[in-house]
Amino acid sequence: MMTVRDKLEMILARLTARESDERVFTKIYAAAARAAADAADARRQAGISLGPLDGALVSVKDLFDVAGEATTAGSAVLRDAAPAARDAAVVHRLRQAGAVILGKTNMVEFAFSGLGLNPHYGTPGNAVDPLRIPGGSSSGAGVAVGEGTSEISIGSDTGGSVRIPAALNGVVGFKPTAKRVPLDGAFPLSPSLDSIGPLARSVQNCAFADAVMAGEEPRRLEPYPLAGLRIGVPRGRLFARSEAMVEGAFEKALSRLSQAGARIVDHPLDDLLLAMRETTAAASIASIEASEIHADWLESRSAEIDPRVHYWLVRSSAVPAHVYLRMMRRRHALVQAMDRHLAPVDVVALPTTAIAAPLIAPLESDEQLYNETDALILRNTQVANQFDLAALSLPLADCERPVGLMLMARHGEDHRLLNIGASVEQELLR
Repeated sequence: MMTVRDKLEMILARLTARESDERVFTKIYAAAARAAADAADARRQAGISLGPLDGALVSVKDLFDVAGEATTAGSAVLRDAAPAARDAAVVHRLRQAGAVILGKTNMVEFAFSGLGLNPHYGTPGNAVDPLRIPGGSSSGAGVAVGEGTSEISIGSDTGGSVRIPAALNGVVGFKPTAKRVPLDGAFPLSPSLDSIGPLARSVQNCAFADAVMAGEEPRRLEPYPLAGLRIGVPRGRLFARSEAMVEGAFEKALSRLSQAGARIVDHPLDDLLLAMRETTAAASIASIEASEIHADWLESRSAEIDPRVHYWLVRSSAVPAHVYLRMMRRRHALVQAMDRHLAPVDVVALPTTAIAAPLIAPLESDEQLYNETDALILRNTQVANQFDLAALSLPLADCERPVGLMLMARHGEDHRLLNIGASVEQELLR
């Protein structure tokens, strides 16, 4: 039986071999990881287990504090920040559960894009095709799990930043209801929308990591019967401009679930989506809150910030306080309206992203294309953040490039969604 240390050494050897061009990880904790792996192996030898994550090889996004070092959040500006006094809450809980933290993964600067490009630390190539985007903002997390250099990777999700890289790299990604997992020690993008979630190869491993981070007892998922499962499909604006391959994979998945007894019904969301769009017409909630977080260096160190990030933050900093406060009041009402609207269905299903991963090079050279593609990539996923839903992205098989199926559930229905997701995953793997 392969030991945890054996698995770790295989990964470290891979990372050492590409050390001169490493773009997936920004930090490798080789010595600490070896010590943690040896401890996990010793416990296993003695018949002791700290739980299902004991000995799991885990990486964390470069916005989580690790004691003794600056948290750079993908930015050159924060390289000279004060070292973190302690681990982020989720990192601490993962260590307590026996996880082997092997490194920090790359990300979009300040987590502000769904594409995954980073001019400071390099852009990780997609796990399936390195010429294509990894998805963002948890870019390195998606690639690490997709390429097998992490069993689980922890990201943050403010508009889709866990689910997008999961979908584009062919793995599972889970966004919990916001605030269920503590944000302490995670560099913020938008405190109102930020949530912390795992990427892994299975729904079960995501559920284990999610439980540990939320301070809950990890549990085996309970099979949820697909017969009679009510799946709402929000056809309309969330299906516009979808790539043919994505549409085909989605419809094939729906057909499989229908054959298994699920009830597929049209469940429009366009009225609520339009109301949210009108509510956030001045600027997105994320960009307004981010502009306040970064106010101290937006002008003084503008030359060090990715221009594609800087533009939107500066633009949103001009939104008056009364406009933002009204926006948040209206958002609260819309969150409640969405919760009522979703009551007749168990989950809503749609493609995680309208398109599969595009090539990196054209996006780097064309600012308009970058902005248009970013908006399209984020369009479907950001719904779960705007309306504070739980959401899960599952990989769909037999596609030329990875495609994700997203399931969204009502606020607080995280556990039921994971059970449903595991059953859907099982059915689609048959």
